[in-house]
Amino acid sequence: MELCFATNNEHKLAEIQALLGSEFQLATLSEIGCREAIPETQPTVVGNSRQKAEYIWTNYQTDCFADDTGLEVYALNGEPGVDSAHYAGPQRNADDNMQHLWERLATTGVALPTKARFLTVITLVIDGAYYQFEGNIEGEIIAKKRGTQGFGYDPVFRPEGHERTFAEMSMEEKSQLSHRARAFAKLVSFLRKH
Repeated sequence: MELCFATNNEHKLAEIQALLGSEFQLATLSEIGCREAIPETQPTVVGNSRQKAEYIWTNYQTDCFADDTGLEVYALNGEPGVDSAHYAGPQRNADDNMQHLWERLATTGVALPTKARFLTVITLVIDGAYYQFEGNIEGEIIAKKRGTQGFGYDPVFRPEGHERTFAEMSMEEKSQLSHRARAFAKLVSFLRKH
């Protein structure tokens, strides 16, 4: 089965293809002819996920799925949340975002480590029908970057019950427990039954 994954993030594409295995073939946005920026203007992770999938279905009539992920820090009332990728500005730079997160925590007097979670929501569109799948993982934000794997906030997020950050884990290890892996496990289970 071929599905378009509505992302231009190569790290995500590799991670998701590894999760899906050979049963499903991912088409990229460029492969379906989509070269424009997909709108992400909703105020929630759930809304952005649906908006991206809906855009591909409406404009390209291609079965697809889109995900949106947010890091939610409890002491910051869920920030950065839907703004995780551009928390520090439109440059979407991971180092800038982590630095901005630490600054926000410092200005509010929050001691590190502090509780947080990653939330991923996937919206799947098949023949115009919409389905959503959610995955999350609890953990904490630490005071110093550790590790070189992964992307985004992985170097400062230590999942609950683990001593290492996501960035200190291999892709295979992270794929066993991440928020994205949990959401995609639900997606894959659905697709196999569909």
